[in-house]
Amino acid sequence: MPAHEQQPIPSVWTRPQRRKREQPALSREQIVTAALELLDAEGLDALSMRKLGTRLNAGATSLYTHVANKDEIVELVVDEVYGEIDVPGAGGGEASAADWREAATRCALSLRATVLKHPWMGTVLGGMGVTQLGPNVMRLSEGLLAMFGAAGLPADEADLAVSTLSAYVIGMTVSEAAWLTTLARSGRSEQEWVESLWPAAEEAAQEHPRLREQYAALRGKDPREERDAQFRYGLERVLDGLAGRITPATTTG
Repeated sequence: MPAHEQQPIPSVWTRPQRRKREQPALSREQIVTAALELLDAEGLDALSMRKLGTRLNAGATSLYTHVANKDEIVELVVDEVYGEIDVPGAGGGEASAADWREAATRCALSLRATVLKHPWMGTVLGGMGVTQLGPNVMRLSEGLLAMFGAAGLPADEADLAVSTLSAYVIGMTVSEAAWLTTLARSGRSEQEWVESLWPAAEEAAQEHPRLREQYAALRGKDPREERDAQFRYGLERVLDGLAGRITPATTTG
């Protein structure tokens, strides 16, 4: 077997932990906390081992005791953020066939809120560059699989249902996070930005009656409330589709 095929997937979760000194200068928890603060404040491009070391008032050697590179830090922080998400069944007991939709909605809304709270996550999740092996990611995946399993889906279809729900939430939210990041850099509120675009948008829609009607209906509305409503509409339709697979036959089996 070629040597490269014998190596595990490059990830902080698959690499054996380095032997720690008796009194390490930093803990992994301190590194993750500082990295999360930096990412939330300045974004993914601002993260570097040198900058993080400066923020922690520590040398690179202290960081390398716990992580091999920047990618491993991102993996750790992503999993930390996943720990903020509402996991189905986390309050005790698995979701039942009767309440799976409510549990799925809570989880989807929580995932969206978490990514929007940490907009740099949009770049990471959109690029699919992080190996999803962390304990919090695993806990969320297990909870979702258990939820769809309790609803009556067989294991293989429960996995597809998790992928479908996750793809919708992440796809919609990555776009939102990018928009809000651009907005933050502009220094204007969302309402101000939208109002400044209306004249050009309405002029461009003059020869398109359906767009004119749509724009007229949106004039003066809160753009954040509209984003929320758009997300909830799509989420309900995704859940409608999944509900169609959960029939009395699957629940009574």
